[in-house]
Amino acid sequence: MPPLISSSPASPSPLSRDSLVSALRAAGCVFAEDEARLIRAAARTLDELAAMVERRVTGLPLELVLGWAEFRGLRIEVERGVFVPRRRTEFLVEQALAHAPDPSVVVDLCCGSGAVGAALAAALTGVELHAADIDPAAVRCARRNVAPFGGQVHAGDLFEALPGALRGRVGILAANVPYVPTGEVGLLPAEARDHEPHVALDGGPDGLDVLRRVATEAPRWLAPGGCLLIETSERQAPTALEAFAGSGLSARLAVSEELYATVVVGLN
Repeated sequence: MPPLISSSPASPSPLSRDSLVSALRAAGCVFAEDEARLIRAAARTLDELAAMVERRVTGLPLELVLGWAEFRGLRIEVERGVFVPRRRTEFLVEQALAHAPDPSVVVDLCCGSGAVGAALAAALTGVELHAADIDPAAVRCARRNVAPFGGQVHAGDLFEALPGALRGRVGILAANVPYVPTGEVGLLPAEARDHEPHVALDGGPDGLDVLRRVATEAPRWLAPGGCLLIETSERQAPTALEAFAGSGLSARLAVSEELYATVVVGLN
């Protein structure tokens, strides 16, 4: 496609706001006005503005165009190949703070960008924060996001990544595990299907493979009274509750109709 903005001497002015909104709306961006404002604010030069607009109208998620996503008032850095935090996951953070308001150790498992861990550390005082992910790109990104809170990020498969000294000490274990059934990954919106890592989406045949692994191991890592929190779907919630209860946790369901969020909470 031709450049949306020309940086030639004959047309030195940036693309007008109305033209930018029209281009975004034509590309199917529902919140075109808000996106136009964010992109214009982020662009440092005319050429950068043109490039950002072109990336967005060709389907790159807005957060990857900007290089960050807002999550509970924090600006979380994101990059290509890293799962973009969703607003509904803010409900998981709220539930964690409600069930364990004074933990000494917080673990963000399957951390992706590290948004959940960063948000928890921002809300708590003097907490020891650890995060882990199997994806090297996620680990690199999460390290930047948790660094302001003194957090440590570990690379590896679930609990294998964590220091053994954390066993029995974790007050909040938040795990935003993949929970899309394998057969439904191809039905996801293109922004997720085409731009986010498969490992962060595919939860196995029924979507709960990783959840079961986490629930099985969690009691060994939780402190007395510590809690495990995992986001899932409304449809999967009954089976997820059974998995929590089967591991010996006292399980309950928390639901936010506003955010369309379902979180399983398990107390040790």
